[in-house]
Amino acid sequence: MTPEDRFDAEFAAHIEAAQATRAALRAPFARLVAICADAVGSGHKLLLFGNGGSAGDAQHIATELTVRFSQDRAPIAAISLAADSSALTAIGNDLGFDRLFSRQIEALGRPGDVAIGITTSGRSPNVILALRTAREMGLVAAALAGRDGGDLPGLADPLLVVPA
Repeated sequence: MTPEDRFDAEFAAHIEAAQATRAALRAPFARLVAICADAVGSGHKLLLFGNGGSAGDAQHIATELTVRFSQDRAPIAAISLAADSSALTAIGNDLGFDRLFSRQIEALGRPGDVAIGITTSGRSPNVILALRTAREMGLVAAALAGRDGGDLPGLADPLLVVPA
């Protein structure tokens, strides 16, 4: 396969995934936005978290919300639980990697806040435990995932699953 053929094949796959995602996520996305807007409008915050690339996504989303995204507006209370290296290393060392995000949810989360876990597989143990902790504490437990959503259906609501 030539580099040009590879490029065309990858581009076609991305277009197909984008079209499937548009169809699958329109309603759940609108629901998540409404839940987040209600929470923030009531003085609550958004807590985002994930591992690896999903940690980067959590940081990026939280930053866009607190700063400005595409236009000047009031800041939105959003925190990435993947951004504090001191908390992450202390929790990982003292309590274990599985408690990385749940411990921070316990410390920072309040009923009415929205916890948004990001995991492409839907099977990250520390994301799942954090969402369970969030639900037990009265937070909205939402998630972004890929493929079939892994272990998140029934746990995260709303759940946005990219079908790719």
